[in-house]
Amino acid sequence: MAERLKGKTAVVTAAGQGIGRATALAFLAEGALVHACDREPGLLARLPANERLRTVQIDACDAQAIDRLARATGRVDVLFNGVGMVHTGPILDCSESDWLQAFDVNVTTMYRMIRAFLPAMQDGRGASIINMSSVQSSVRGFPNRFAYGTTKAAVIGLTKAVAADYAAKGVRCNAICPSAVDTPSMRQRIDAMPDPAAAFKAFSERQPLGRMGRPEDIANLAVYLASDESAFTTGTCVLADGGAVM
Repeated sequence: MAERLKGKTAVVTAAGQGIGRATALAFLAEGALVHACDREPGLLARLPANERLRTVQIDACDAQAIDRLARATGRVDVLFNGVGMVHTGPILDCSESDWLQAFDVNVTTMYRMIRAFLPAMQDGRGASIINMSSVQSSVRGFPNRFAYGTTKAAVIGLTKAVAADYAAKGVRCNAICPSAVDTPSMRQRIDAMPDPAAAFKAFSERQPLGRMGRPEDIANLAVYLASDESAFTTGTCVLADGGAVM
């Protein structure tokens, strides 16, 4: 353990599984005190016990619950926004309810979290906000990802706007843009396809490195963006895509 985050306090959303879980564990391994948030208490219960881990059952779509969390937590050094969902299909298959849900989960949760935690982060000591976007965004268009790609492009815009507005206050804001990552939710989507084995192979071969990302690949990047090593980095969209869009 290098303790790159020793003395820092972090809030991680969607910490019950996948990228969020890997990030919470990576932050802990680097010495941070971590508030791991998820709406599923069963997933939070599977996190390993640690004296620096606080688990919080919360729905990131609940604005009042987020405000209560921010008041209870106080100032944090790192805010990792990992909540998201994937809608499939083109625009003609996207109902208005799908569209509104995609924005509420993928974008508005980040708006709410940042609005709640940012005031206390502007104290000049330096702080980092990390938002999960995707290469399926303004980085590149992908078939059958209309609502998802649109919302993840909005996350990039949100990230750059926050970075520009609060750089002088010492608050950095960056986005991570992965390609396919082998998470439980990805496995669920693959298993629901007509030929899961062929789908897994196709998702893996999409990256020139020949595999999907692992949650730990993204968590390692999140550690860097959370740490003082990235003190001169803000407003960026960092690709972690195995070369998918090079």
